[in-house]
Amino acid sequence: QVQLVESGGGLVQAGGSLRLSCAASGRIFSYYAVGWFRQAPGKEREFVAASNWSGGSTYYASSVKGRFTISRDNAKNTLDLQMNSLKPEDTAVYYCAARRYSGIYYQVRDYDYWGQGTQVTVSS
Repeated sequence: QVQLVESGGGLVQAGGSLRLSCAASGRIFSYYAVGWFRQAPGKEREFVAASNWSGGSTYYASSVKGRFTISRDNAKNTLDLQMNSLKPEDTAVYYCAARRYSGIYYQVRDYDYWGQGTQVTVSS
């Protein structure tokens, strides 16, 4: 299995940027499809972005497309989420996730491994 640890969350003003990172350990990271999800208070966990094993194929939720970028470095076992033009509605706990085998997956139930989450707060 793989272990995931997120970092990079914090407080930012609307219109600002943050970069989240997810460090993976355990199995060979390149074997895994990965994604980012978020969960706001009182809401269900929702899909943000996903990447296949190489990073050559990505997919975004419509709410973040054009503002967020998912990327991975298999040599360093890391997954990043660059978030630009942040809005107050982006406030949530952000989670990275992984599942064995490649492809693009955008549902919570598709993923087997999860990090502990990192808080992102966007003030207006």
